[in-house]
Amino acid sequence: MLKGFDDPKLAGKPSPEKPSGDGGVSSHLYSLYFKGLVSEDSTKLSGFGVAICGQKDDLLFQMKGPIHGSDITVLEAELIALKRGLTEAMGLGITHISIYCDSYPLYEIVMGRSMPEENKTALIMNDVQRIRERFASSFPIFVAENSIKYAYKLARETIVSEISIQVDPPRQAKPAKKTTCTICLDDDINVDQMFCVDKCRHRFCYECMKRHIEVRLLEGSVMRCPHYRCKSKLTFVRCANFLAPKVRAMWEQRIKEDSIPVTARIYCPNPRCSALMSQTQLSRSTKEAGVRRSCFKCSKPFCIHCKVPWHSKLSCDDYKRLHPNPTTSDGMLKALANQKLWRQCGKCQHMIELSKGCVRVSCRCGHKFCYRCGAAAGGCNHGHGPPPIPPRTSGPPPPPPPPCVLICLVCSPVILILLVLSLYLLTK
Repeated sequence: MLKGFDDPKLAGKPSPEKPSGDGGVSSHLYSLYFKGLVSEDSTKLSGFGVAICGQKDDLLFQMKGPIHGSDITVLEAELIALKRGLTEAMGLGITHISIYCDSYPLYEIVMGRSMPEENKTALIMNDVQRIRERFASSFPIFVAENSIKYAYKLARETIVSEISIQVDPPRQAKPAKKTTCTICLDDDINVDQMFCVDKCRHRFCYECMKRHIEVRLLEGSVMRCPHYRCKSKLTFVRCANFLAPKVRAMWEQRIKEDSIPVTARIYCPNPRCSALMSQTQLSRSTKEAGVRRSCFKCSKPFCIHCKVPWHSKLSCDDYKRLHPNPTTSDGMLKALANQKLWRQCGKCQHMIELSKGCVRVSCRCGHKFCYRCGAAAGGCNHGHGPPPIPPRTSGPPPPPPPPCVLICLVCSPVILILLVLSLYLLTK
């Protein structure tokens, strides 16, 4: 049995000092002290303790209990204790609360600076964040074990005084509520194992969310909820913990690109680097004169005007005159663009593909032009219309239409039946 409470029956019940009245609890700042422990012996028993205190460190609520499960980690026990404490604080009507952590790794996770590696731990952390969103304010505070207040000592002594926690016989667990993922139509998924979009509260299984995010990143589309016609946006912080490292890196790169205007984006011409930079940031931070700049990542010099590695002792006009032919990569890109009928924006030079819609297009940089000839909007007589059809490059030719005789053989019985039916109706 855990020590720290005089009467075991009082564990989990509010103390007599609990304020009463409509505005006594919610309008003040309260403190939450919590701890989850796992025994170091072979039994691997685990338990938690929670203490909620008022403005003067007066004990408002205290509870303790076992954590069932043989594979509970220390981090999971800490998060379960925090989840129980926040749930009880919400039930008491508290809206402003300070969360005291004595574990720095846990403090970093609660602050959102790091993410749990295990999927099970990430699911518990998602529940903690959803509960925190219901508070008007919740502030995590890191404290050392040797500099704690009386109320925190009470919560610590409740658990630390005995490492060996006697767990009561587990009760019969209630069957988990099942739900259906509207993407894969799997109807045997627990509700607590579904990803919930923050704003619209639509739920999907984690595997479908992974594939949805990967496809949206590859398409360059806005990261929105997969539900039909839902416009709620997905956030990187909520989704990062269940994504693969490669997908997380793609999303972080996407966020960085979106923060820089299209016309101000500069990519390092070094093929081994290709780092993204802002032209405005390069102009402010560099001490080099003229058009010479240095990459932030690889430190290689390049020409910001020609977008090539630095042409030493050559002006931009001399370099273009000595290098009139495009590089191998540029030639391959232009050949592919001609084959696919891509067009290059005359302002930002980005390639654009139009699969459907009107030929009068608007680039991401704001430049409007004709997709057929590349002229600025209104500068040609193409007007509006469908996009051009790319030429057929490979594959067998389409089958020829069937001979007229075959068509007649198929249609003749139908025509004969219609004639007989018409004569029958006329004679009646």
